Amino acid sequence: MGRWAAVDSIDAAIVRELQKDARVANKDLAERVNVAASTCVVRHRALRERGVITGYHAEVDLAAVGRPVQAVIAVRVRPHTRVVVEPFMEYVLSLPEVLAVSHVAGPEDFLVHVAVADAAHLQRLVLDRFTTRREVSELHTNLLFQHVRKHNVPPTTED
Repeated sequence: MGRWAAVDSIDAAIVRELQKDARVANKDLAERVNVAASTCVVRHRALRERGVITGYHAEVDLAAVGRPVQAVIAVRVRPHTRVVVEPFMEYVLSLPEVLAVSHVAGPEDFLVHVAVADAAHLQRLVLDRFTTRREVSELHTNLLFQHVRKHNVPPTTED
């Protein structure tokens, strides 16, 4: 079956509810998914142990923390080998402005989602942190006007 972890309708309901509110008390979660509290706590723990639920986090308003400008930087590296790709990803993830990095197929090798204070900060990031890297052969910066993330991802159920 690989890494895919099948879930039944109860597990799926638990995942849906936790995506809405990860801080919900077990008693309330059990009520929402129509199972006993003891069943709910066991299922919740099993979902974590199986790797279906990988963590919990607080959503942050980027503008409120001084980073209202977002961009996606498309990067091509040369040579496109494991020896270059893995250290480059580690480097990019170490930058405080970086929200996420994706290694992709297509004309670019990476899509890097960043959040910065202003256009000047974005320019400094691109010129001082990306174009100075020997392995970066091409770069395109795309300013995001709006970024909306889907918070609820329904799992595929086995029922």
